[in-house]
Amino acid sequence: MPKRLIVVGLDCLEPSFAFEQWADVMPNLTRMRKSGVFARMRSSVPPITIPAWQCMVTSKDPGVLGFYGFRNRKDYSYDSFVFADGKAIREPRVWDVLSRVGKKNIILGVPQTFPPRPLSGVMVSGFPIPSLDENYTYPATLKEEIKTVCDYIHDVEDFRTDNKQEILDKLIEMARRRFKLAAHLLATKPWDFFMMVEMGTDRIVHLLWRYTDPNHRYYEKGHPLNNCMKDYYALCDKLMGDLIAPYEKDPETAVMVVSDHGARGMDGGLHLNEWLIDKGYLVLTERPKEQVGLSKLIKAGKVDWSKTKVWAEGGYYARIMLNIKGREPQGTLTPDEAPAFTKKLFEELKAIPNDKGEPMATRVYNPHEEYKKVNNIPPDFIVIFDDLKWRALGSIRPQQGLPLHVFENDTGPDDSNHNWHGCYAASGGGIKPQGDIGPITLYDFAPTVLRYFGIDVPGDMQGKPVGV
Repeated sequence: MPKRLIVVGLDCLEPSFAFEQWADVMPNLTRMRKSGVFARMRSSVPPITIPAWQCMVTSKDPGVLGFYGFRNRKDYSYDSFVFADGKAIREPRVWDVLSRVGKKNIILGVPQTFPPRPLSGVMVSGFPIPSLDENYTYPATLKEEIKTVCDYIHDVEDFRTDNKQEILDKLIEMARRRFKLAAHLLATKPWDFFMMVEMGTDRIVHLLWRYTDPNHRYYEKGHPLNNCMKDYYALCDKLMGDLIAPYEKDPETAVMVVSDHGARGMDGGLHLNEWLIDKGYLVLTERPKEQVGLSKLIKAGKVDWSKTKVWAEGGYYARIMLNIKGREPQGTLTPDEAPAFTKKLFEELKAIPNDKGEPMATRVYNPHEEYKKVNNIPPDFIVIFDDLKWRALGSIRPQQGLPLHVFENDTGPDDSNHNWHGCYAASGGGIKPQGDIGPITLYDFAPTVLRYFGIDVPGDMQGKPVGV
């Protein structure tokens, strides 16, 4: 019999929970770890859903892929950005390689697969999907079939809210329906390779971390939500166990569980563009009347580019853009001046303390040094504050001189940031019990899948096969 492989992706699944603290309520994953292999899987730089999943399934870094987050510069103007959906993918995904050798694929909910592309098999696109009114399946007729299976939910987008219980209920229902659809596809479609991704495991850490982690500054002992994230992890483990149960005794079928990155508590946010203003590196013509993102001020013409050297985009990580003469429309830094300025800027960024005045482990990444190749227009630099404990806030407040450190996110309530390591576990299908095989990276995933199927790994993949 030809081999088959089931991959269950749980976005943002945190290994310290899944492998350690909550292993007892995740018996299916724990059994896989004991009977096969597992590891903490190092994510991409940055460790964000986009680009991390596509780094995983292509075994290519963000520079090769040519996108560095969800929003990317379209050109060197100040206000032109493009969103990285499936159209941004130019490299073959693992299922494209499998399709070329005649393998049948079922792809369900993998981020950055909208709009769907033809493959040998079927596809249900993943985040970001504008609406389920769009043609989000391949073939297009699959969309109508899905309606007969369940009222499918592709994502819960309003998870940064104070309506915690309402969103929690939606996340639970989304997971139940996605796994129901997964079981239907496995039972009714021919397949060699199946891969699904559940997004709720990401949404829930941003929703409920403060009620889960006793070390969070806003933790409330005895709150009704204290155990809800643990219960959700247990639910996902059960749904995964139910999904794979019909195939576990098949010696030719293996199962993998993967996550693109982990999660950690977020101490707060740094108003990075405000800091740049205080340093005189970013100059406004006037301050806003209410807190707004810098992009809105740029579109409104409220930035004095003739005096601005640098500006930033916020998020779980910061993207730094230099205002280079001859590159940006009103550049102020000459290419000769830029190296000395950036060296000084890096030293100043790394010297920013936390809210208690303590040093932070801040890292600055140069895309040209970090990635094998740099395609399209990267940020000049990527900054990660205190090893992902602090978020970079890009918004501007009406009054100058307010505290740099704040303890609420500027895009809605959010208690968590991402973390460097996701989860990897695999068993069955001839995979030998080897226990912890780390360290590995998410670039190793696609080569491992191909090696499992006995297919040569393309020379331009950046990872290596592990544990098979």
